[in-house]
Amino acid sequence: MVREFKLPDVGEGVAEGELVAWHVEPGDAVTEDQVVAEVETDKAVVDVPAPVDGTVRELLAEPGDVIPVGDVIITFDVAGEDGDESGESDETGEADASGDGESDAAVETGGDSGGGRVFAPPSVRRLARELGVEITAVSGSGPGGRVTESDVRAAESGADSGGGSAEGGSSNDGLKSAVSRIDDSDESDDGAGGDGLKSAVSRINDGDGAASGDGDGSTGGAASAGDSADGGAAVEAARRDRTLAAPATRRIAEEAGVDIDDVPATEQRDGEAYVTPEAVREYAETQQAAQAADAAALSADDAAGGTAPADDTAAGSGASGSADRPERREPYRGIRRTIGEAMERSKFTAPHVTHHEQVDATGLVAAREKLKPRAEERGVRLTYMPFVMKAVVAALREHPVLNTSLDEDSEEIVYKDYYNVGVATATDAGLMVPVVEDVDRKGLLEVAAETNDLVRKARDRSIDRAELRGGTFTITNFGAIGGEYATPIINHPETAVLGLGEITERPVVEDGEVVARETVTLSLSVDHRVVDGADAARFVNTLADYLADPTLLLLE
Repeated sequence: MVREFKLPDVGEGVAEGELVAWHVEPGDAVTEDQVVAEVETDKAVVDVPAPVDGTVRELLAEPGDVIPVGDVIITFDVAGEDGDESGESDETGEADASGDGESDAAVETGGDSGGGRVFAPPSVRRLARELGVEITAVSGSGPGGRVTESDVRAAESGADSGGGSAEGGSSNDGLKSAVSRIDDSDESDDGAGGDGLKSAVSRINDGDGAASGDGDGSTGGAASAGDSADGGAAVEAARRDRTLAAPATRRIAEEAGVDIDDVPATEQRDGEAYVTPEAVREYAETQQAAQAADAAALSADDAAGGTAPADDTAAGSGASGSADRPERREPYRGIRRTIGEAMERSKFTAPHVTHHEQVDATGLVAAREKLKPRAEERGVRLTYMPFVMKAVVAALREHPVLNTSLDEDSEEIVYKDYYNVGVATATDAGLMVPVVEDVDRKGLLEVAAETNDLVRKARDRSIDRAELRGGTFTITNFGAIGGEYATPIINHPETAVLGLGEITERPVVEDGEVVARETVTLSLSVDHRVVDGADAARFVNTLADYLADPTLLLLE
């Protein structure tokens, strides 16, 4: 039997993910929970596990594709399961033979069969096996019907009330079954992942049996052109809220500059509009013809004394630069877009003010040089950062207003009595901020080892999303590339960020004479809604004392 696998919501409600790499090829045997692909979300690269034991049938996306959650990315041949989907598998073969190269026919996903795939992470599946719980019989309480650990434990203790898809065997058993399908909607053929009552009611009206997308049911408000005898697409724009399409079809629409929700649909899947590649191409040609007609009309107006458009893109030009001014463009998406949005939100939400100071670091340099060999004997690379982190925590204890966040909804300043320090890290994908938790409770070498490990994971993109969250104060070290001063942007919703400049010898005045001293430049940005300039200055003064003489940290 053919089993589809749809891209799940791999991170707190993300709408799409970029396929980074496949770890399998068609014909490969896989086991449940084996990693088959890597997908980049808005923060990190995550592993996508196989939902079943079987053989890879087809890969429906290519590395670099941006895939909406709910789209099918891979299909498996699963042995030892009975079903009535053999006809649908044949239809898939016919669709491939048509020359399009896509698998457009719907195949079995287990939506209402009782034996289909359930949306659950590998850890939950392992727990179910350990407790002897049949996971397909568990109703998921998480987003989109996701099965959680508590659902499995409740089922094991006999408290599970949903019973999975116990009522899913009948396609016309009324509202109760429809509500059940809403709860378990991640398993439905349309990949809606929780598209709500409207879709469920549409499936009731359509008999919930159009698994092959034959379009015999009601349009369900999808503004479809219907299934005409010649298979042609309607020329009228659809402007839907949701459209089903294969990843390759979406790629065709993107390359043609077409919004796929505007393309008239000639097919349906479970009462929802399904767009084919032919429909996209025909719609794109229609739009291009209309643009050409507009351009011709504008040219005619210009010849008659009208005004030509100021922007040559009005005629549909997509050129980037010119022959003597070449340009190159890269998509603004994934981690880079997330970083940009976070910086924008912080800068336009919190009024920033930055306090700059140059402080004596002679004692810091001496302490590191003395302890560095001892640390290496224990297998730890000791940089200046762990010293600064411990000094920051000591200063935060004396100036707690900088270890806060502003709850704008309740209009309260939240003082944090714990110290989770973020370390801004430059990676190939952009800036990431791994968080070292409870720095106040850890020794210097423990902080150093954990920081080194988190920075490494951030740079090789293996870091977990949880390790990028929960910070109370952030440090960014632009001095590592030779910088002195900057105006760092606060890692919202924190209220302060410390920028470290280069530690180097600079001329300073001592007892009326100019001498060379090891110094470090500090740039402290604070949220001026919460932190006053005087608070920032006092914090830096205290921090300077600890950096000048790190032995003071022994008193903390």
